[in-house]
Amino acid sequence: MILHLTFDILSVLTSGLSRTLIGRRTGVAVATERAGRGSLVRPASIVDGVHERIYERLMSLEIPPGARLPIDGLARELDVSQTPVREALARLEREGLVRKAHLIGYSAAPQLTHKQFDDLYKFRLMVEPESARQACLNLTPELLHRLELSAADMEKGEQPVDRNSRYSRFARADAQFHEEILKIADNETVRQALTDQHVHLHIFRLMFHSRVTQEALEEHERLLEAFRAGDADAAHAAMHDHIARSRDRLAAAFE
Repeated sequence: MILHLTFDILSVLTSGLSRTLIGRRTGVAVATERAGRGSLVRPASIVDGVHERIYERLMSLEIPPGARLPIDGLARELDVSQTPVREALARLEREGLVRKAHLIGYSAAPQLTHKQFDDLYKFRLMVEPESARQACLNLTPELLHRLELSAADMEKGEQPVDRNSRYSRFARADAQFHEEILKIADNETVRQALTDQHVHLHIFRLMFHSRVTQEALEEHERLLEAFRAGDADAAHAAMHDHIARSRDRLAAAFE
């Protein structure tokens, strides 16, 4: 398989097409690295492209929860070998979006149950408002600028290809924004606990709707206003309000 993949890539390189291995659908480039005893052309960016395609389909529910993800079928569909598909699925497994079962293979992770959803939001309401308060107390002009850039990435960011990619990229940018706040708060136990739950990826899979993104942007702006003012109590209140509203928006998925 490795020899076959390497031969395919070398053929493309010699024909001057090294920047379009997956074509328009992924728009990725080839990265070269050394491995083993000699030079090996390593299609790292192909893996990135395959990961992005499957990730978008999982987030938009085009691939429904519990659906089987056969490596050979995905490879044919994406017009790549099985190696980048296998690596992309392994990465998605680490992100909590797919599961691997012995002798069965990969499948899309199930959605949160109503009980898991309620427990998750109770936990978030306990720790994230206080983290926002602490982050506000720790803010420097440089850290505030970093937060503002993260928030801007949600509203603008990379030009989306379609509705699916717009939604999935927002979910990732939203997770990054909250991650930045937790880093600034400087409580590694809380940050790791939330990171391990892959909170934002799972909650955004519950409902594919523009209201989720637009209202979140407005709530993030109120949170940033508190940070800019250096008002720790207002930051606490804004985060509490944001999480409570997020819970109420997404609870409709269980109706």
